[in-house]
Formats: sequence, structure tokens, C-alpha cells
Amino acid sequence: MQANKASFIDVDQLCVGLYVHLDLGWMDHPFTLSNFKVIDAEQIAKIKTTGLKRLRYDPNRSDCEPAALLSAADTVALANTLEAKLIEIPAAHNTADKLDFKADRLKCLHHAIDENEKKFIFASNIVQQVTRNILTSPRASIEQAELIVNDMVDTALMEGDIAIHALNGNRSSDSHYQHSLNVTVLALMMAKAIEMTSEDARLLGMAAIFHDIGKAKISDKILMKKDPLTKSEQSNFEQHSDIGAHMAKEVGLPSRIAQVILQHHECVDGSGYPNHLKAAQIDPIARLIAIVNTYDNLCNPSNLVLARTPYEALAHMYAHQRSKLDEPLLKRLIKSLGIYPPGSIIQLSTGVIAIVISVNPNKPLRPFVMLHEPLAKRYEPLILDLREEPSTNISVCLHPSQLAPDVLEYLNPRKRISYFIDTDWLGSQSSTDNSPSL
Repeated sequence: MQANKASFIDVDQLCVGLYVHLDLGWMDHPFTLSNFKVIDAEQIAKIKTTGLKRLRYDPNRSDCEPAALLSAADTVALANTLEAKLIEIPAAHNTADKLDFKADRLKCLHHAIDENEKKFIFASNIVQQVTRNILTSPRASIEQAELIVNDMVDTALMEGDIAIHALNGNRSSDSHYQHSLNVTVLALMMAKAIEMTSEDARLLGMAAIFHDIGKAKISDKILMKKDPLTKSEQSNFEQHSDIGAHMAKEVGLPSRIAQVILQHHECVDGSGYPNHLKAAQIDPIARLIAIVNTYDNLCNPSNLVLARTPYEALAHMYAHQRSKLDEPLLKRLIKSLGIYPPGSIIQLSTGVIAIVISVNPNKPLRPFVMLHEPLAKRYEPLILDLREEPSTNISVCLHPSQLAPDVLEYLNPRKRISYFIDTDWLGSQSSTDNSPSL
């Protein structure tokens, strides 16, 4: 089943209960998000002030059908009534009004970020529970995992534009990092990029959440070891793929998920494990998970001293590992995340240091960034959308070790980068894709 095609209505068909998408820039409408369910007449009135004549809406997420259009006679009568009332058109906003509007929008953006972080914490806690309890409470664990995956698939595949966020707020911390959640988020971003069917995306999400369940039976001494593993330790560690596949079958997961778990460390050149399979022999979903799993392991290794920045991780994968990975999928990951993935610390052409907090895969070189601005409160930082700042560009990517102590404290980059998928804060809007050609 493919993701739903867009459905459109006339603005006069708006009614309470419809789930609508405002295909406008974030500053061009008065709502926190660009897609939502209409809850009252006031929202309808505000939507009509945007100037949109047609609206995109989601029938599956709506509570009702669109209202019927007025007949020609009714339309004329209504127009006459409105003309008789001499409706006053508000004067254009002056500069002060625009500044107030931008301040209100920034406040709304902080609210959206806060809500996104709440959803991330909920998902993180659920993923931790299901991976911990899969053997003792398999049915409940699978149902909880399906709840999270289905919601994420609906967001990734049904929405016009999505975004990948790096969590850097006030509610969550490094303790909420879950490797399997990161792999799931990145995998579903890829599902969107390659137009995967909804059915395959749900299977992909479940396989991503459970891809490492076999590690439950590997010694913590091996899993947490900071020095390189010995040959026997490496052999023991590699058994987690086979163990995980058997566990998946035991708890009742579909056989294809068990197969993906078995193969997620196979390499297209035959150098992987456990069966040294080559490209055509490896399940396509396993090849996809292998790529995002490699990326997250480079950014968030057990020994954080060895952690690479997102920029360094992608560069390393392309330069040194593309013969082992599915190269077209690797290029798709790089194109989707951009040169400066979420979590990257960068310097702008203005000289200001910032951290990338959100990337829309369709416009990866124009992300949302949180600025180092000492005059702004740390819990209410200035956030810039580079899609609306054409004269400002990213000059260079920095390593945290290159930052002055006060800048590092202000930006507070996570030791472990946690990702989450959600709708784009600006909603759908046309823009040229400036991502690099690979």
C-alpha cells in the first residue's frame, strides 16, 4: 500500500474535524504547526485570512467529510450581505507589528520544540521497555513497539514534508538515548526518501527497533569494553545477529523481521557476518538498516572518546565504507541528511556559532539552527531557519573541542546525539533542493 495521495478542497469547504495542511511558509500563517485538525470556527476564520483558495487535507485523519460548496445563488446572496456590512480590511502591518509577529512565531517555535521533545521522551521510554521485556512479555512488547512504529510511519509517509530533529532541549538528556530508536528514525526517513510502501515501512520500523535484541545474551564485559575486542571476543559479539534472529522467531515476530535481524551486519562485498552474504543475497531492508546502524554507531559508540561528529561519520562512510554498503542507499542517506546533519556544530557566514537542530531531507543545506547568542536566555535561545535567510550560509563544520568553554556550555551539545522524526516546523513549501549531487 502506497502512502496516501493528496486530497484537496475549496477553502469554503472547511469545517470542524478536518485534518488540514497549510502549504505556506512558517511565517505566512498564524498557527504553531502547518498541519492540524480543525477544532473550532475561529481556526477556520484564521485559515481564510491566509489567502489560500484550495487546501490539502487528509481524509484518513479527519473526523468528517468536507462541507458542501454553496450554490451560485447562495454565493451571490452571501456576497451581497457582506458588501452591505462594509467589512473593513485591516491596514498593513507596520514594522513594529512585524517584529511582534516574529517574536510570537519564535515563541510558537519553542513550544513546538518542547512538544516534540515530549514525544521523543515517550518514544524513548517505550523502546527501552520493549527491548528489555521482549522475552518476559513478548506480546505486550510487540504491541507497544507497533504503536510507536505505526505512529512514526504515519508521520513519515503520510505528511508532505518531514524533518529530522536532534534533541537539544531542556526535558531530555543523554540518558534518553536509545540506539534502536535512532536507527528506527533514520530508517523511516530513508523509507520516505525512497518512497517505500507503508507495509514495508512498518516492517522496516519493527526490524529496526528489534535489530539488536540478540545483545541481551552477550556479556556486558564485551558490549561495554572500550579497548578493541580480542579475536575470541569479536567472535562472541558477532553471535548477536544469529541469537537475535532466533529470539525473534521465539517471540512470534514475522519471519522476515527475523531474517533482517540475522543479516543487518552483512556487507554487499561479502565481508560481513554471520554468513558472508553478498549484495543480491541480502534482504533490501537489512541493507538499509546496515547503513543507518553504521552511521549511528560512528556517532554514538560505546566509547565516546571515539565518537565522530555527524559530518565526520558521513564523510568516513562515503570515503572508506561505501564498497561494503549499498552505495545508492548510502548516497540517499547523505543527500537526505546533508553535509551538516542534525547535531552538527557549525559556523555561519556571519561568524556566529550555532548547532543544527532540525533538517528537512528535501532542503538539507538550509536547516534550523540554534544560535550562540549570550544575550538570549539559554532556555529561550534564538533559532534561525536558513531557508528564510538566503544571505546567510554555513561556512564550516566544527568539532566540540574547537569551541570556547562558554560557547560549549551555551550550545550544550549532547554527548550522544538523539534523533526524532516529526512534521516539518515550516510545513510544505516549494523550494529548490540544493543538496549535493552524488
